[in-house]
Amino acid sequence: MFKKVIRLIVSIAGVQLIGVFGSLFSIGEIDPWYNELVQPFFQPPGWIFGPVWITLYTLIGVVLFLLWQRTQKLRKRKEARTLLFLFIIHLVFNAIWTPIFFGLHQIGFALIILIIIVGSLAYLMYRFWSFDRKLTYLLLPYLVWVSFATILNCSLLILN
Repeated sequence: MFKKVIRLIVSIAGVQLIGVFGSLFSIGEIDPWYNELVQPFFQPPGWIFGPVWITLYTLIGVVLFLLWQRTQKLRKRKEARTLLFLFIIHLVFNAIWTPIFFGLHQIGFALIILIIIVGSLAYLMYRFWSFDRKLTYLLLPYLVWVSFATILNCSLLILN
């Protein structure tokens, strides 16, 4: 039981670190760079992003934990390891979006990264459906948010 609790904490904290990493690139760039961009009419208020990402990263951390747990069981161990590997690669793309968008100001390249994130997430959710459906359900809010972020990023590219 203690190992499970430690794995859960490590999984959630590890994913939350992605957010911390990203914030290092966005702190000084939101004002003035981002605020000077022409914004679409559906741009959400800035205060919403922090709570949304903290919640999403927690759900993503739970998914990571559940996958990690499944690699410890004999049944479907190989499939769990493959899915865990693919999920971690997906998280790398998640981690690099903020530095590309806010750090390098590369709106177009960031859009390509978001398309990869949405596509790989949809693929993972498809694979999770037959493996463990609760993983798919846990990731549904994340898919909705990054799909919205993709539309927002695309709008910023068009408007600027």
